[in-house]
Amino acid sequence: MGAVIRRDDEELHQSLLPESTTPDFGLKPGAEDQDHRSLASRVWIETRKLWRIVGPAIFSRVVSYSMNIITQAFAGHLGDVELAAISFANTVIVGFNFGLLLGMGSALETLCGQAFGAKRYRMLGIYLQRSWIVLFCCCFLLLPVYVFAAQILKLLGQPDDVAELSGVVACWLIPLHFSFAFQFPLQRFLQSQLKNSVIAWVSLAGLLVNVLTSWLFVYVFDFGVVGAAISLDISWWVLVFGLYGYAAYGGCPLTWSGFSMEAFQGLWEFLKLSAASGVMLCLENWYYRILILMTGYLQNATLAVDALSVCMSINGWELMIPLAFFAGTGVRVANELGAGNGKAARFATIVSVTQSSIIGLFFCVLIMLLHDKIAYIFTTSADVLEAVDNLSLLLAVTILLNSVQPVLSGVAVGSGWQAWVAYINLGCYYVVGLPLGIVLGLVFDLGVKGIWGGMIFGGTAIQTMILAIITIRSDWEKEAEKAGVRVNRWSSPNPDDHSEVQD
Repeated sequence: MGAVIRRDDEELHQSLLPESTTPDFGLKPGAEDQDHRSLASRVWIETRKLWRIVGPAIFSRVVSYSMNIITQAFAGHLGDVELAAISFANTVIVGFNFGLLLGMGSALETLCGQAFGAKRYRMLGIYLQRSWIVLFCCCFLLLPVYVFAAQILKLLGQPDDVAELSGVVACWLIPLHFSFAFQFPLQRFLQSQLKNSVIAWVSLAGLLVNVLTSWLFVYVFDFGVVGAAISLDISWWVLVFGLYGYAAYGGCPLTWSGFSMEAFQGLWEFLKLSAASGVMLCLENWYYRILILMTGYLQNATLAVDALSVCMSINGWELMIPLAFFAGTGVRVANELGAGNGKAARFATIVSVTQSSIIGLFFCVLIMLLHDKIAYIFTTSADVLEAVDNLSLLLAVTILLNSVQPVLSGVAVGSGWQAWVAYINLGCYYVVGLPLGIVLGLVFDLGVKGIWGGMIFGGTAIQTMILAIITIRSDWEKEAEKAGVRVNRWSSPNPDDHSEVQD
């Protein structure tokens, strides 16, 4: 870009990427010294870098998850129909769009991460604005899902009273929907610079606002379930304004230089990369929602859904840890590839997969030891407790697989493999896993065990194995060269005019 790297640029880069200080895309001087460091020293250095991202990411994700739980809890005190309405609106309607927009925002993990590693600091702000534009337009395209939420839920077989009230709630959650277009890119923009503590503190502020406004609108002002929805809207927009305020008003002086018309250039290429990221993530997100939907068609469906919901809630809480590793791995791999350090990206991958797997193994063993007690968190029903006990082995296996699979997906995001992974997800989940679950659960009459088992072993396990093979067989020095080409291409005013980086 012709700009002279300032001293404060260098100091910023030194503090965040102490092993990635040269802008060229080959092995940097001193790499041999790194190879001669003790393994324990290298692991400790990488662990500190990784957990600088993972720790705050776990906190912020748990807080965001808790805001939805708190809103549902307040709605639950209003009545069963109100609880069902806010649950369906939040889980089915918002959840459908959440996965897609979250995935589209993840395109910034590749671009911002690699640009930051290559010291193209100014481009991070341009990428952020391009992502805002693309996601904001997509929010308008997804609006019919909210407007026709009642009709959609009726088609899915929900009672009329629940569907109608869910439709009302969904319309009041439209502001929440548009907040995703700004919050997700802001999170990735800050994550790529390792400014994760800011995200954690802003998330805590959002949680406190959520508790206060839920109490005010539901109990004091008596707005009912609509008040619960408004509280969720306000809380998520607090996150948006908090993150933007930090980024735009002094927190990111090198990467945010104000709004620019350059953000409107290269939008088509940006849309394609964002769409690949969105499809990659939403295919996984929808997969488990389909699992719950299919369980509703079984005999004694109420008991099966209750037991599966308990298992999915436990899995959802624990999943916040591997999802934090997903974010951390994506940033670490992108930073190192952008700086031209293929070996460092490979080592970051090994450390992240190992540590996430150890944590996953711990929770897997814990579930097996407490197999007949874990459901007491949610219920005292003897039938549900027994049903959850029967599903505990599948829950343990799911948790173990989920400790590896998101980390490998993080490697894919950091490396820019989103399009390939989208195809892999489509094949594993919907060509193999879903049909196998239907056959085992409904045809062979194995019930929820057959559906879940088929989808886990036929879909998630195969996908994890394929991603592991791709990661192991990768030429990391070549990936670093590709990252260099990608950074140069996306730093130009019109990336559409350049040939696509060949993966």
